[in-house]
Amino acid sequence: MSDKPLNGHRVLILVTNYGVEQDELLVPVRRLREDGADVTIAAVTPGPVQTLVGDRDPGETVEPTTTLETLHPGAYQLLLIPGGTINADQLRLQPGALEVIRAFAASGRPIAAICHGPWALVEADILNDKTLTSYPSVRTDVRNAGAKNWVDEAVVSDSANGYTLVTSRTPKDLDDFLGAVNKALIDS
Repeated sequence: MSDKPLNGHRVLILVTNYGVEQDELLVPVRRLREDGADVTIAAVTPGPVQTLVGDRDPGETVEPTTTLETLHPGAYQLLLIPGGTINADQLRLQPGALEVIRAFAASGRPIAAICHGPWALVEADILNDKTLTSYPSVRTDVRNAGAKNWVDEAVVSDSANGYTLVTSRTPKDLDDFLGAVNKALIDS
């Protein structure tokens, strides 16, 4: 028997092929896998995912595990949406990504989003009565989407409306974010 706390847990990460914030993708992937989770990266299209650092500078290139088109979202326990302004803005324009987000919320499975990632949640219309955080520029969009409250905190976990939502503001909050993600996975 392994002593890794997330053995047997499956995490799905949704990204576009260009513009995801490097640390908001790579740090969660690495840490979740180190803790024993099976992590799948689903990109919008086949081919590499070009990360960015600070929305400007090219970061590492990552090979996705699958694409939105071939994805079976029911096989996963938690959905994670990293930020990156370009990534989040383009992801919310993908009907398949919005369907996955809605399916997680409707089935009561946890969702985690960091930085600009909540933009996709706004578009999926799943924030009613939720308290959350995000990058500050997303605050008004979150409120206009029916969120109960936006707070300026490192991490917020809210279980209103039948599913747990874990949110954080920036890559500086990754330690707190991943602690709450692990808890949401273990509790799911």
